[in-house]
Amino acid sequence: MANDFVEKFVRLCNHLQHPRHVARFQYVCGVKGTFPVKPTESDGGDSETERPGLRKRVQQGGPGSDVPAGNGATGDATSPQVNWSQGDVTPDGSSAAAAADVEPVTTRAKPLRRNSLTGDVGQEFLIQNKFLFYLFTFGTELGNEMFFIAFFPFLFWNIDALVSRRLIVVWAWNLFVGQSTKDMVRWSRPASPPVVKVEVFYNSEYSMPSTHAMTGTAIPFCLFMLTYERWQYSFLFGFCVALSWSVLVCVSRIYMGMHSVLEVITGFLYSLLILAFFQPILGKIDNFYMTDPFAPLVIIVSHVSFGLVAFSLDSWSTSRGDTAQALGTGVGAAIGTHVNHQLGLLLDPPLSSLPLTLPPITAGLVVLALLRFFIGVAVILVTRMVMKAVTIPFLCRVFGLPSDDVRQARQHMKVELPYRYIVYSVVGFSCVCVVPLIFRILNLV
Repeated sequence: MANDFVEKFVRLCNHLQHPRHVARFQYVCGVKGTFPVKPTESDGGDSETERPGLRKRVQQGGPGSDVPAGNGATGDATSPQVNWSQGDVTPDGSSAAAAADVEPVTTRAKPLRRNSLTGDVGQEFLIQNKFLFYLFTFGTELGNEMFFIAFFPFLFWNIDALVSRRLIVVWAWNLFVGQSTKDMVRWSRPASPPVVKVEVFYNSEYSMPSTHAMTGTAIPFCLFMLTYERWQYSFLFGFCVALSWSVLVCVSRIYMGMHSVLEVITGFLYSLLILAFFQPILGKIDNFYMTDPFAPLVIIVSHVSFGLVAFSLDSWSTSRGDTAQALGTGVGAAIGTHVNHQLGLLLDPPLSSLPLTLPPITAGLVVLALLRFFIGVAVILVTRMVMKAVTIPFLCRVFGLPSDDVRQARQHMKVELPYRYIVYSVVGFSCVCVVPLIFRILNLV
């Protein structure tokens, strides 16, 4: 009985991991590739496409690689690009010729950002539903760096500092667990073709589980968990917002061609498991960060130690940098929390004032919130820019490495790890401690 269950489960996982489901979903959503007309022999039969979970990562277009930079292992950016021909079969099994009479207006597009590791800009693809393209582009941005740079500070400066700093703790450790799991499992991205790479920025990273799905689930559900009964709103409203946010991010990763159905489902469930672990202890962690005299030392040692573990799991990849970046941000935010408490800054509202309610939305309140947001984000971005410009050349000089090629220099652990920690620790500290002090000086509190 147990063996039958395991076999069925393995078959189900293999089925959900197959790239044809991603390609079919993209086709239904109006995304078509511009692959060569004639597929190669390796695209059929018992190829690597049929066994995506067993493939290793391909460094497309990287130094010393024989694989051309394109939209996939067999995609060639210099090859003649065509749409589905009259004799082709679409990913849903129907004839392209039969659908030709009702084909909607098509827009040619390319990925918005180049691959962060190889510099590959990706292939053109065809978009037949602009609404879904913009919707899922927005959804995938909810899991990217720039969103977190904007979201956490806005929440911290304008709405609820307690919720924001606890969210950062969950986000940092959630990303660490997810990225480390990727480097242990080592599954590659869905094969292209048949999958269309609408995004190529993370294409060289491992794929299992989807860390976008993890953060896109952890952030809204943790936000719901922390604010329900602390703020006055209905359970159904909060749950629907959290679920809609999570589903949008998860589905967007399939639309972008970055993850299989299995990887997205795994990321969703994995994140819920992590949330279940943190839920009973998150308040204790926050209290420890604020009050314990040894908290700064424990914070730095623990975060750096886990960063070293993550960097030892695999050769250099952007996922390792993202892990160190999240842990570094967590270090800075936690130390900022400790300093704020010791100095009596940004004290939490008393329990007697709960549940909190949103104040009336007035023009003055909106202007004040926007001023705090734009001034604060400007400070953070300038801080990040200055720290980046100073830290990498300094580390290169310290370790005797050339600094003319930043990408190459950052492939060294002794440069990338301290660089990420130093820069984003300062960014996290600035967000939690420095910017609120600036607000006080400017009378924006």
